[in-house]
Amino acid sequence: MALSSVTPAAAPAARGPARPPAERYVIPNLRNACRVLKELGGSPDGLRAADLARRLAIPVTTTLRIMTTLHLEGFARKTDGRYGPGPMLIQLGAAALAGTEIRELAGPLLERLTAETDETSHLAIPCDRRSLIVAVQNSPHPLRAASRPGFLADLHCSSTGKVFLAYLYERELAAICAAGRPEKRTPATLTSPAALRREVGLIRRHGYSLDNEEFNAGVRCLAAPVFGADGAVAAAIGITAATVRFTMERIPEVAAKVRAAAAELSQLLGYSGPR
Repeated sequence: MALSSVTPAAAPAARGPARPPAERYVIPNLRNACRVLKELGGSPDGLRAADLARRLAIPVTTTLRIMTTLHLEGFARKTDGRYGPGPMLIQLGAAALAGTEIRELAGPLLERLTAETDETSHLAIPCDRRSLIVAVQNSPHPLRAASRPGFLADLHCSSTGKVFLAYLYERELAAICAAGRPEKRTPATLTSPAALRREVGLIRRHGYSLDNEEFNAGVRCLAAPVFGADGAVAAAIGITAATVRFTMERIPEVAAKVRAAAAELSQLLGYSGPR
């Protein structure tokens, strides 16, 4: 259309101020769900769906759908017809707080570990039955295995995930497998409950886990548990590297350095050994 064919009456400015660019990408009901969660956080006695609909000026049917979804996903709990914040929010909040504190303490250790091994090191915390990468110290090599903060890795095929599977979710292994067969990402990925149970035993015996090209072909990772003051595993420190550099022969050397870094971070978190 030629510019001269647009009349002043049809110009967008005549309809009022333009929306900020980011607003065009907002999902209305997802925003409503966020508003609901904020409202629940400020209401210790809980709220009925009708109360939420009235307060937020959302249709009751829409509110019911939002609350049903949040309840099923663990972000809201329901007691006597009233909704309150769900257990998943506690877990995510704890993960956020833990991630902030541990990241600050782990930074110098990751720098040193990368300097000692010449490979990418990373820190992960458990989140929603997966492993959340919260800090990364990249290898100086131009060709390096990628890790990035914010990435969620599966428990069964990542080195940090395996640490959490062995130390936090061992009793839930059967339920985790029953909920959905673990994805076979590469030919080396372990997916059967029996194989994963054997793997858990090895991890607890050796004190570290190995992702032997199970998440990505050509990439080998090794991780060790980080314990908190209460004796529970709070995080995992790992190394990610291309198999051409991180050979099987290097495993004992790398394992010793990763375990030392994890033990030092455990001490910084107040861990004083098995009780």
